[in-house]
Parts: sequence; C-alpha cells; structure tokens
Amino acid sequence: MNNRVLILGNGYIASRLQKQWGCPVYDKKILSYQDAVDAIKKYKPTVLVNCIGYVGERNVDDCELDVDRCLLANTMVPIWLGEVAFRKAIKLVHISSGCVYHYDYKKQKPMTEEQLPDYFKLFYSRTKIYAEGVLNTLVKNSNVLIVRIRIPLDRTPHPRNLLTKLIKYKKVINIPNSITYIPDFIKALEHLLKMDARGIFNIVNKGGLKYSALMDIYKKSVPDFKYKIISPEDLHLDRTNLLLSVRKLEKTGFKVQKINDVLLECVEHYVKH
Repeated sequence: MNNRVLILGNGYIASRLQKQWGCPVYDKKILSYQDAVDAIKKYKPTVLVNCIGYVGERNVDDCELDVDRCLLANTMVPIWLGEVAFRKAIKLVHISSGCVYHYDYKKQKPMTEEQLPDYFKLFYSRTKIYAEGVLNTLVKNSNVLIVRIRIPLDRTPHPRNLLTKLIKYKKVINIPNSITYIPDFIKALEHLLKMDARGIFNIVNKGGLKYSALMDIYKKSVPDFKYKIISPEDLHLDRTNLLLSVRKLEKTGFKVQKINDVLLECVEHYVKH
C-alpha cells in the first residue's frame, strides 16, 4: 500500500486488514468528533479505513438491547469520520453492510448499489442505512468509498466467520445468500483503493451460497460432523436473505470469483490450520 493507511477499530475485519497490510490500527474508542480529529493528528494518514461497528455480543438482536452503543458505533462514528475526512481532504473508506434490503427471490434480480435500502425491521440494519445515507451525500465533494460486505466467510476460525458459526449451530437454512469471502474482499478493496474509487460498492462473491454446500464440503474433511437443514421460519428471527449485484465492481476490471469456487480451498485451509 503506497498510501498512509490508518485502520479504525479492533474487530474481525480490522485485524484481517492490519495483518495483510501491516499498517497502524487506532483501537481507542471514538466518542466524539474531537476523538476522530485526535486520531488524525497522531497518525497523519492519507486514507482512513473505518472498521468500527457493533453487531451485538451474540447476534444483531442485541443491538435492540443497547440502542446507544449501536447508534454510536454504526451511525455517529461514520458521520464524524466523514466530516473529518471532508475537512482534512483525507480519503475515507467505510466498511458497511449488505443487510439493508428486502428481497423477493421470485421477483427480484441481485440488488444494485443504486437501489435505495429498504430493510427497516432490524435496528442494526437501520443504523447502517443511516450512515450510508449521510456518507453518500459527501461523495461528490469528498473522497468517500463505502464498501458493503455480507456474511463474511474466511479460511481461519473466528466467531464472526460464517464457517465457525455454522459448525457451532449445526442447523442451517438453505436459501442462496450473497457471501463475502474475506481473502477476496481484501483483494477487491486493494483494487478499489488503487483506482481511488468513490461511492458505494458491493463486495461479495458472485452467485448465492446455499449453506448446505459449505457444510457438505466441511463434512468431507470431518466425517463425524452432522447438520440439519431448517426453514427460515423456524429461526423465529428477523433476518435478511438476499443477493447483491457485483456488476459495478466487475466494471472496474476486478475479477469476482464465484462463491462456490472458493469453498473447497476455504474449508481445507480452515481444517488444516
């Protein structure tokens, strides 16, 4: 990375990016606009990558139990960072979420970046929508890149890794969903930074993943593993199930891998390490 990058946050995505890039991480809490300014003063970056976010201690339903914490991390912090980036002429990369749409599998094509988010059932999703709405208004006058990831899948164990979660739950729904394979996400983000991209980009793999496909590959490596397929209704939870378009990302020249093409490599590395 030629730019002076500062990563904000100390969670899963922040740690993966820091490991890949070797750049500094600012892991102090940002509780005000001045806190954001102080981070800039200390490191003098040319690029801010905001990985700060709250998804709940157990799951996104916890966001309803701590409204202030969720609003602060998911909405207010990105807005403060957007203002700092605007004033200081610094590039801001905001890691957002693709869980912001209602989706009808029978009627709709994969959701594009131009379509307005409309999933308001989850407070978590609303906080992400709020931040996107504000930051996207800055795009014409400030160097802001908003990247949406969705249901991260990775080669190493982590509580936020889809594979780790499914192994633990042993129950899966079987609706095709857009997934972000983290090694590919990092490559895509590096590509977008090199071309100094602005605006909103979906960074997911091509196609939809049925969780049973991932579990079946895992089962080949761990024969004793058993899982059960359940319907979404059996979860009794409000959740987004959807497909995101990758056409905008592909138009930049980045080759997007199909999600089913990365599963074997992902599972083999996961089991080995």
